[in-house]
Amino acid sequence: MFQNTKLKNGINLITAPVKGTKAATILIMIGAGSKYESRNNNGISHFLEHMFFKGTAKRPTAIGISSELDKLGCEFNAFTSKEYTGYWIKVDANNFEIAVDILSDMIINSKFDADEINRERGVIIEEINMYEDNPMMHIEDVFEECLYGDIPAGWETIGTKENIKNFSREQFTEYFKRQYNTKNTIICLAGNVNSRMAKMVDKYMGGYKSGQGFREKEAVKIKLSAPKVKLLYKKTDQAHISLGAHTASYNYPDKLAIKFFSIVLGGSMSSRLFYNLRERNGLAYYVRTGTEFYTDSGYITTTAGVPVAKVKQAIEIILKEYKKISTELITKEEIERNIDLICGRTVIQLEASDNIANWYGRQAVMNLTLKRTKQNAPKIETPEEFLKKIRAIKPAEIRKVAKEIFQPKNLNLAVIGPFKEKKEFQKILKF
Repeated sequence: MFQNTKLKNGINLITAPVKGTKAATILIMIGAGSKYESRNNNGISHFLEHMFFKGTAKRPTAIGISSELDKLGCEFNAFTSKEYTGYWIKVDANNFEIAVDILSDMIINSKFDADEINRERGVIIEEINMYEDNPMMHIEDVFEECLYGDIPAGWETIGTKENIKNFSREQFTEYFKRQYNTKNTIICLAGNVNSRMAKMVDKYMGGYKSGQGFREKEAVKIKLSAPKVKLLYKKTDQAHISLGAHTASYNYPDKLAIKFFSIVLGGSMSSRLFYNLRERNGLAYYVRTGTEFYTDSGYITTTAGVPVAKVKQAIEIILKEYKKISTELITKEEIERNIDLICGRTVIQLEASDNIANWYGRQAVMNLTLKRTKQNAPKIETPEEFLKKIRAIKPAEIRKVAKEIFQPKNLNLAVIGPFKEKKEFQKILKF
C-alpha cells in the first residue's frame, strides 16, 4: 500500500514500501514536456533534462556527478515525454541519503553552464541522427505527426536540429523557472523506504521554490473526417508501418478495455497480429500493438517492419484484425489467456522498485495536470486494484469499445520507406 503526503514546501510525496528488497528508488516527476513548448523552443524540455547532469555549485562538473553516482553502485537515468519529465536513482537503501542529496542538488542547483550547453548540442544532434537512422524507432514520431499535425502534440520531443543549435542559456533558465515548481512536481519513493527517508527528502528538497508564469500546454483538438496518411521517403530494404486510430484520453472510463485488446491484437507472441503477420505469412520480424494515453488524447497503433513489395498486404491483414475485434466477441479461452498474461507480466515488472516508483509517479503527475486544467482526475490505482479490474473484463465490453474506435475516418497510417504517393495507401484504409 502507498501513502500520499506533502512536503513542507507543498510537493506531493508518494511512499510505496516493499518488503524483501534492499534497494530503494527516488523518482522526481515534473509536468514538463514537449507539449508545453512553442515552435521556437521545441526540444528544450529534453535538452534541459540533459543539462541537469552537467554540474552544480557543489558538484561543478558532469564527471563529478556521474562519478559520485557510480561510486554508489546505483542505477540512475532520466526521461522526457510529451507531458512529463522524470529523474530517478535506484540505490542500496543504506546509501539513500547520499542519492537524495545528489538528485536534489541537480534539480535545484544546476548551473546550466554555457560551455556545457554548447558541448551538449552535438550530443543531442547525434541522438536525433540515431533516431532518424533507425526507422523502427522513428516510426513512432512519424505516426504521432500523422495523428496530430503541426501542433506540439505532433512535434518530436527531441526537437529540431535548428533549435538545438540555437538555444540560448536564457531560454533554459526561463523554461526552468516557469515549468519546474512545487505545484507541478511529484516525488515517489519505492522499495526499502520508510518515514525517516521521507524526512530526508523534505530536508534536501526544501530549497525547491514555487515557479512563476507557468505555461499550460496547447489543447489537442481532433477533427475526424477521413483516414490520414503520412509518408516519410527513405531508401530502405524494409517498409516500417504504424497503423492505428485515435482513442481517448487518460481519464477515459473504458481505457482498460483499449489496453486489453491491444494485447490481444499485438502484445505477445501468441497475439493475433504476431501470428498472422509473422508466423502465418512471414511478413515481419517485429510486430507490436501498443497504446498511449495523454491527458487530452490517446491512440492505439500496430507497428511492424515488412517487405517493401508486400506493405499493402500487411496493412490489409492489420485492418482485418481491427475489424474482427470490433465485430466478434473474444473467446473465453483467449480472454483468459490474456488476463493471465497481463497479470503475470505486471507481477514480474513490479518486482523492481524503480518500476513501482514509475507506476505511482506517472499516475500522480498526470493527475496534477488534469486537476490543474479542471478535468476529472481518476484515483491512483494500486497494482492490486488494476489486476482486479483486468480479471473482471468482459468480451462484450471489449467489442463495444473497439467498435467505437475502429472506424475508417479514425484511421491513421505512417510509413517509412521508398514511397511518395499517398493515394494508393488511402484507397485501402477501409473496412
